[in-house]
Amino acid sequence: MLDDTDRRLLRYWQAEPSLSPGELAERCGMTAGKAARRIAKMEDEDVLRGVGAVVDWLALGYGVEVSLRITLDKTQGNAFDAFQAAARKVPEVIEIQTFLGRVDVRLSIIARDMAHYQQVYRDQILTLPHIADIEALMHVARIKSQEALPL
Repeated sequence: MLDDTDRRLLRYWQAEPSLSPGELAERCGMTAGKAARRIAKMEDEDVLRGVGAVVDWLALGYGVEVSLRITLDKTQGNAFDAFQAAARKVPEVIEIQTFLGRVDVRLSIIARDMAHYQQVYRDQILTLPHIADIEALMHVARIKSQEALPL
């Protein structure tokens, strides 16, 4: 379990991921060595899965985002596994989520424009195995997007 010191480290790092380990330790009122050991422990315990860059897809020319809610034909025993394996190979699929209920899977798709999306949808999505039904939701605006946890 995390203690208050671990939470403080995570809180500062989430707020400012560009902090060096020394700066992070200073902000938390501890030595760099102690901070490094705590960070290493959280990495070993998979609390921290890595530090990465947040990419603005729009700045790279991807102006269309679509969420596809997919119901699978579950009469085949391997429907989920086969679908997920094939969906992972589509470069424009940026997220795959599974659910319990009427919808089995949600895919987030990015595309440069509607023509590109239509091509991805026809050539790659519709060829994925075991699809029984698809509902497309066009992304209009991202009101809140936050990965930081309230620590």
